Amino acid sequence: MKLFFTRRLLTDIMKSCRFGTVLSGFGILLPSFFLGGCLSVPDNTDLVSRYFPDNPRPVLRYLESNGRRIHYAEMGDEQLPLVVFVHGTPGSWTAFAHFLRNTNLLQVSRMISVDRPGFGNSGDGRWEKRLEDHASLLEPVLNLDNSGRGAILVGHSYGGPVIARMAMDYPEKVAGIIMVAASVDPDLEHRRWYHLMAMMPPFRWVTPKPLLAANAEIFPLKGELKKMLPFWEELTMPVTVIQGGRDKLVNPGNPAFVERVAVNAPQSIQLYPEINHFIPWSHPQLIEDAILKMLAE
Repeated sequence: MKLFFTRRLLTDIMKSCRFGTVLSGFGILLPSFFLGGCLSVPDNTDLVSRYFPDNPRPVLRYLESNGRRIHYAEMGDEQLPLVVFVHGTPGSWTAFAHFLRNTNLLQVSRMISVDRPGFGNSGDGRWEKRLEDHASLLEPVLNLDNSGRGAILVGHSYGGPVIARMAMDYPEKVAGIIMVAASVDPDLEHRRWYHLMAMMPPFRWVTPKPLLAANAEIFPLKGELKKMLPFWEELTMPVTVIQGGRDKLVNPGNPAFVERVAVNAPQSIQLYPEINHFIPWSHPQLIEDAILKMLAE
């Protein structure tokens, strides 16, 4: 039986974990997996009617990339500038479903929300540990832009370093990036004991596959971020960072890192002291405003 987690349930789970309750054999591991609070959701056409009870509704599509099938949801006029949403870990395209039905954005953009490799309907049992492989597998999504302007990329949490790597590897196809509560500073990324624990029996046997995939991504992240250090100064497209000061999952010091290393990119660094990690759900207006501003520029 598949479970649909809500943010309220996640909060209750994490509170229980902090008090030492072991839930279903893997409760103590949960805080490490919800990097971004991006919950893995069973992804099929039934979800479209759940998130979009009325028309218009997104079209669910696949594209081929390096022998993999990448699934995504699409809304909007194909000739308008392209905005691509990339979720955290674990997660699926539904993390940004409420943006796809945003009428202000639909008037000026074509929007695509992807299932990253290993998640949702892109989950073929193969998880990607290297950010450059994520970028390579998602690169065909950038080719869907018909406007000639390049795509604006929006990434939450783990999706932040993914879109940064996409911009580094394919700068001619990216018009700008918006990183929301993104973990990008290798000095602020630390392995924790439960990352290793999740890879060992008996915890590995009882941990759901989306959480195993999340751990497979998080464990090597520090090294992957170090690999990106030489490339930040090569970014010349606009870079927006949105970060909450009360974020308990991603260190609020990450925006200062971007400000320091992306020296050749026009920057908009937005730090909100009273906001936590769940910005796409609690403060979607901040992301909407950032997209509209970048489209206007």
